[in-house]
Amino acid sequence: MSVERAIEHYARSKREYLSDLEELVRVPSVSFPGFDAQAVRESAAATVRLMRRRGFDNARVLEIPGAHPYAYGDRIVREGAPTVLLYAHHDVQPAGEAAAWQSPPFEPTERGGRLYGRGAADDKAGIVMHTSAVDAWVKATSSLPLNVKLIVEGEEEMGSGHLDGFLREHVELLRADAIVITDTTNFETGLPSITTALRGLVACDVEVRALKQSVHSGMWGGPIPDPVMGLSRMLASLSTPDGKIAIPGIYDSVRPPSPEEQRSIRALPGDEAHFRRQAGLLPGVELLGGYPPWEGIWRQPSLSINAIQASSRKDVRNIICESAWAAVGIRIVPDMDPDDTLARLTKALKDGVPWGLECSIEPAHATGWWCTDTSHPAFAAARRALEKGYGKAPVAIGCGGSIGMVEPLARSLGGVPAILIGVEDPYANAHSENESLGLDDMDKATRGIIFLYDELGRALAPTSSRRLAP
Repeated sequence: MSVERAIEHYARSKREYLSDLEELVRVPSVSFPGFDAQAVRESAAATVRLMRRRGFDNARVLEIPGAHPYAYGDRIVREGAPTVLLYAHHDVQPAGEAAAWQSPPFEPTERGGRLYGRGAADDKAGIVMHTSAVDAWVKATSSLPLNVKLIVEGEEEMGSGHLDGFLREHVELLRADAIVITDTTNFETGLPSITTALRGLVACDVEVRALKQSVHSGMWGGPIPDPVMGLSRMLASLSTPDGKIAIPGIYDSVRPPSPEEQRSIRALPGDEAHFRRQAGLLPGVELLGGYPPWEGIWRQPSLSINAIQASSRKDVRNIICESAWAAVGIRIVPDMDPDDTLARLTKALKDGVPWGLECSIEPAHATGWWCTDTSHPAFAAARRALEKGYGKAPVAIGCGGSIGMVEPLARSLGGVPAILIGVEDPYANAHSENESLGLDDMDKATRGIIFLYDELGRALAPTSSRRLAP
């Protein structure tokens, strides 16, 4: 069979494909403001070079004004064949605390069966899974079982802020019968998982100010309100003692999990102790919210203080700080409205300002939630492919994070099925120091992708809309 020849070629070439990933990880493609935008451009160019080397045609950088660049490539085997759009992103989070890394964040390093480096798991592995699978098919059989298009975003980590403009300009180029998004995690190492729901994210920056400049805490402390204390009171008022969100009305529109979803969560191979190990929770630290932990992450809203600043630990002095700042985020679930959630968060913060402190609140982010119906034949094809790749039947899971591209892309393409799979695991430390990729799972996931092309080629064939770029 053709798919078996592709698997055999992949097995012979694994080390070569791993070097592709290492090459991408070496590019410090942090998309956040204040970091070198040229590095993101080089990352897009490196991705295009990889596509060309691994059998993609029409590989090129795509740009729209003000955005970090995308990379695009395709392999069109024949007019009328089913077409699948593959998605990953090449930008990464900042490295964080350099001293906390056991090896340099942008120097890929193997230890204990894992590849360490920023972006190794999130999400440059997602790129290489597809370039490796396409190369294996083309080198082994000179073809593919379907048409593929690969779009690799350059600003997913900073919220996909230019996505609407990108889709308006390039939607016809991206036309496909299904989408495969490789930017999610598996429930456990070695256990393939299909993500069927994502939380959204609403975030804002809040700053309170009392003084024109910081003053001596001994000479002025007492009558002068402390902005840090004031902000702390405001933030504390946003949650109840058991960890739920205390903002009025915030739970009014939350859609409860269906009985099927609850059964799926209960069937997962893990208990509270398993969850605590995965999270790295310290002994004695309580779990909050009152829900089973995975339901709490996937189907309940949560509030986080993502950053807080007042002076600094390094430059601590005996002062009353003139101001204090925090980044606050709420993860939202079906059927919460992002704009309504942001309005409620803003009002709660403003209502909580003590002592007449000056307060400014700036919206920073608003991404909607997403969930999908898995009855389309493409999902059954994905389950078969992943079971062949991993040797285990996949599970259906949710994700507490958000991927801004998913809902707008699926909607722009007419509601085609979006299959979310990935290679991260609970120990990957994505977004944190010492991010890493399990190499055994990378091997199994890439095999699953090779099988997926074969399975989707057959599953989509009867209903292919034969949508190619004009």
